[in-house]
Amino acid sequence: MSKLFTGVSALVFLVAAGASQAETKTITFVFTDDDQGYVERMAELSKEFEAAHPDVKVNFVSSGYDAVVKQLPVQLAVGEGPDVAKIADWQLAPYYLDMRPHMKDPEGFAKLHGESLEQLRLPGINDPNSINGYVASQTLNLPFVNKTLFEQAGEPLPGPKATLKEIVEASARVAKATGVEIPFTMDRSGHRFSGGAFSYGATYVKDGKFSFPDEAAKKYIADLHAWTEDGSFPKEMWGAAGGSQYKNMGDEFVNGNVVTYLAGNWMVNPFQTKIGDAFDWTAINAPCGDAGCFAMPGGTAIVGFKRTKHPEVVAEFIEFLGSEKIQREIAENYVILTGADIKDTQYKLSSEDAKASMAVFLDNRENVPAAAREFERKKGGTALYQQIVQRMSQLIVGELSLEETYKVLEDDVRKINDAVSTQ
Repeated sequence: MSKLFTGVSALVFLVAAGASQAETKTITFVFTDDDQGYVERMAELSKEFEAAHPDVKVNFVSSGYDAVVKQLPVQLAVGEGPDVAKIADWQLAPYYLDMRPHMKDPEGFAKLHGESLEQLRLPGINDPNSINGYVASQTLNLPFVNKTLFEQAGEPLPGPKATLKEIVEASARVAKATGVEIPFTMDRSGHRFSGGAFSYGATYVKDGKFSFPDEAAKKYIADLHAWTEDGSFPKEMWGAAGGSQYKNMGDEFVNGNVVTYLAGNWMVNPFQTKIGDAFDWTAINAPCGDAGCFAMPGGTAIVGFKRTKHPEVVAEFIEFLGSEKIQREIAENYVILTGADIKDTQYKLSSEDAKASMAVFLDNRENVPAAAREFERKKGGTALYQQIVQRMSQLIVGELSLEETYKVLEDDVRKINDAVSTQ
């Protein structure tokens, strides 16, 4: 059975899913992605698994990213939620199912996915030999630029060593020359915010504890605030949503309303479909700062959860989705850097803009700060991301001054550190 929902209603469905399927082994699979074609293919693969296993039903639930981020941790904490889900929050590690004992070929699976499986294991929480799922995608954050607008404005594209300041200022000149509404933007996300912070030299973790914001982070926050004040980074991009809510700005870029959009390689395939030949576009190198030119790393994973009543079904489903055949298909058809070691990947890129963009992402794979990978796997990191979004939003809309923003973030970090130390 396949269900495609969006937003909050998707996860509400999870509580009751399976009750009507008591005569079979029913599992619920929550999946979220910006590429609708990828979502539809995962729904089809769920049906294929069902067809090969007559005693199994897979409730496929397609939900909005923000609903998953907010509701999944709460559900899992009380022993509810799905059996399998696509996640981007490594802090869910305490709820993972170790599927190794239930897999038909755990060694083969581990060999295919290699060191990427280590990304899912948090020290002191997961067994160092456990198989909890697989890394579905490895991501990098880089700026996408509307080349056509740059050409119309007579402005050269930012060079390979351009600073974030230079990129934003060039984008503002292009917007002024072309009348485009948004010079520079990024998704409303603590992760998207953080690439620039690391380039500026910010340190998120010091002596094993969160230490945000330091002087470098304050300089970055002050620059972002200044850009919202002069219109280079429009206030409504972050201010329009409340709290720590995620907001994707991809459609604004697709519609030609944005000069430069900081996002990631997961947008390459949707862009080549949605933009078509409306304008020329490409990704550019990681913005530079005092500490270097850093692309913020990230990833998503498909994992199983201990709360399942059917661990053997979950393990077999994960083995199916994570197999070399399916991982190759997904990597090539949806332009995804998988955690699986797929040899000689032939990405299906019909657009020259998409080909050029993917080449830039591949070239930037080494431009990743080790401190960012450490932070991503540290307990409490998601809470810090959420506070960054909330406090930056309050700063941008004028609820907080710069000094107040620094102070409340320091207070937030103190509380997060206290909470982590007592867990």
